[in-house]
Amino acid sequence: MSITRRNARRSVRILGVVSASAALALGAAGNALACNISEFSAAAECDGTKGVITVTDKDPAGTPATVSVYLENNGADERLVGKQVVKGSREGVTITFAEDWKPGATYRIHVKAGNQVDEDIKPNLVTPATACTTEETPSPTPTPSQTPSESATPSAPAESDTPTPTASEGGSSAPADTASNAPSPAAGAGDSNLAETGADSNTGLIAGIAAALVAVGGGAVFFGMRRRGASNDR
Repeated sequence: MSITRRNARRSVRILGVVSASAALALGAAGNALACNISEFSAAAECDGTKGVITVTDKDPAGTPATVSVYLENNGADERLVGKQVVKGSREGVTITFAEDWKPGATYRIHVKAGNQVDEDIKPNLVTPATACTTEETPSPTPTPSQTPSESATPSAPAESDTPTPTASEGGSSAPADTASNAPSPAAGAGDSNLAETGADSNTGLIAGIAAALVAVGGGAVFFGMRRRGASNDR
């Protein structure tokens, strides 16, 4: 009988140890799978030229969580930006809130996941010092348009300068002609007298008339002599 009691006591002790170990294991597993605020993170980013706020949930249990984003002003909620439900994963699931945030703005992100999480992400989200869209981006657009206009402006005077030397060349050609005509009156003195009396232009005509008269006179004399000879023969 004593041996049986000892065996029973040992069995009870063994069952107690096993039960305690199982409870500890289940508790640890439950804590490992429970949703925790440390598994949530937020960031202010740019989607092209627009600002957005992203919240990432890395809860491996995938517990549904409601995320609310508030814009803060002097430590108080100014307005609700948006509210979304997210189911996290070990790799992380990210949700996006469209918000044209300004540099240095503060946002409060609250997470509510069943009875496990009901608190804010700490610390509050502060946006970067530089906005997504800057005033310097549109300035390069008019710059190339002004460049051709400036290049076109000097081209106009360049063309206007081109005819100027041509006109001067024409003017220079005129005195060249006068210079070439200048030596003509500077010929010999006899030429100038002939030009003034007109003998230079009528000499040929007078000589021709004189030659014609001489020929006519000679012919008349010749025919006259023949007539006299013929009358003497009769």
